[in-house]
Amino acid sequence: MLLDTQMPLKTTSLPGRDLDFDAMECLSIFEPSQQIAIVTRPNKAEISSYLQQFSNQLSAGYRVTARQKEATPAKLDRQLRLPDGIGKQDLLADICLLVNLYADLMDCPLIGIRLEMLKHAMCPKFHIDRTGIRLLCTYLGPGTEWLDEAFCDRDALASTRLTHEIFNQSLVLHPQGIRQAPEQALVLLKGSLWQGNQHGGAIHRSPQIAETATRVVLALDAIW
Repeated sequence: MLLDTQMPLKTTSLPGRDLDFDAMECLSIFEPSQQIAIVTRPNKAEISSYLQQFSNQLSAGYRVTARQKEATPAKLDRQLRLPDGIGKQDLLADICLLVNLYADLMDCPLIGIRLEMLKHAMCPKFHIDRTGIRLLCTYLGPGTEWLDEAFCDRDALASTRLTHEIFNQSLVLHPQGIRQAPEQALVLLKGSLWQGNQHGGAIHRSPQIAETATRVVLALDAIW
């Protein structure tokens, strides 16, 4: 996805009413020194129950594109074709809410939507995304892990020939620096393509998943 990092940001129309979380907390990601923003919110039991029940019937991944303000549960339902069941409409409504919030946050005309069903860690190595600002929400399973800036040596990221074990030893200065987002929290990750952030970016990775478990993750990316 191509990203014009010089596009102006529109943050004044973020939804703030009738939500069970403070959407304005998302704005902290625009602080120059901020590489990650975590916005916690109550778990929606209906969504968890639906995904636990139907995870074996879901495809490995769903990828669609939505125009700003055109994401509706009915349209998304036609695009994703998820199995019917109690909680499906709650999931579709929540995805649409996050798509529209993200569109307001980024002021982008198009949003790339990925809904991933994972049986193993997709990106188990700490890394930085070559993106602008990505939104992640783990609907089911362990949340995204990231490394606190005070406990990392960014120079280790340039060492591509190290074994995984030595790489982690070089990068992670102390295990207490490894943090994990709660289930269903909003995770905003600033990447290396964000304006003025060429030498920054949130250092993160996918968590390990239990052998019999499934992790369901929503990823949103701005498209210009």
